[in-house]
Amino acid sequence: MTTRVAIVGTGGNGASIGADMTRAGHDVTFIEQWPAHVEAMRENGIRITTPADGLSEVTRVNVKHLCEVATLREQFDIVYVVLKAYDTRWGVELIKPLVKDDGVVVGLQNGMSIDDVVSIMGEERALGGVIELGSNMFEPGEVERHNLNANTWFALGSDNPVAHQKADRAAELLRAAGTVEVVDDIRSAKWMKLVLNAAELVPSAILDLSIVEASKQPGMRELMLEAGNEAVRAVLAQGLRIVPIFGMDAVDPDRPELFVSTLFDLLLTEFALPTTKATVLHDWIKGRRSEVDQINGLVVDVLEKAGSRAPVNAAATEVAHRIERGELSPGIENLELFSTLAARL
Repeated sequence: MTTRVAIVGTGGNGASIGADMTRAGHDVTFIEQWPAHVEAMRENGIRITTPADGLSEVTRVNVKHLCEVATLREQFDIVYVVLKAYDTRWGVELIKPLVKDDGVVVGLQNGMSIDDVVSIMGEERALGGVIELGSNMFEPGEVERHNLNANTWFALGSDNPVAHQKADRAAELLRAAGTVEVVDDIRSAKWMKLVLNAAELVPSAILDLSIVEASKQPGMRELMLEAGNEAVRAVLAQGLRIVPIFGMDAVDPDRPELFVSTLFDLLLTEFALPTTKATVLHDWIKGRRSEVDQINGLVVDVLEKAGSRAPVNAAATEVAHRIERGELSPGIENLELFSTLAARL
């Protein structure tokens, strides 16, 4: 029997994943909120360009606008949600009536959106996901994907044994887009990605630089790594574990600072192009708010509840909020402010 799949949120990452699944012969429906993007994909398909190999491929896809979801009647077996973390709740509520009773919704997002998915779908119909895939999309129907399938990585899993049994099938389909691991401790794995996100996303975006270029600025690597180390302390404060992701070898739980630097260097050398800009910067370029509160802000909140502080993440959050309020613009001149706030907060 054919497995019916929906991708809710088909920006750069969602469209890349959905195109790979479609080319692999799976029954995939794109569900998208940007009208111009929907129309471009309907008319011309989705074009995925990968600078790493110089290829550009167009895939014809089945796409629906959000306003058309209520007209659908046939239900889905697996839904992959690839929306911004702060859009999780409405996106899952939207698709819930179209998920089979034995189906599952997979949150392929940054942040800890797994709890939002569980709260709506129930523990037996929700999977957490970790995604390492970078892409740009500034024109409707056109994606520049920065990770080839060989260095695109996912992890899936659940705390609930019924849901966890569904992870194998969800992973099998997702392998059309990259390497997929089914992990027993999905919460720790998601926090490991958040550790990296805290170090890379907002710190590079506030300088208006690629992640690689930001890390080369005087004092920035140290700030970025400390943002990651603060996130590790938030992990441990919750009783979670340091676990390997992205195909890393076993990690030393007694040396968390080594974990952060190793993971950060793995990103810079294996997963990011010199031109790869953070999703946060993409949001600001498009006039959108970012996921700073779901990433750096979450680190601050967790450590505050534990009676501790996260000054670098607090500084990153403050600068990001100033940018989103229109008080600052992304630029290299924010480095001094970021450094000063991190030392003072």
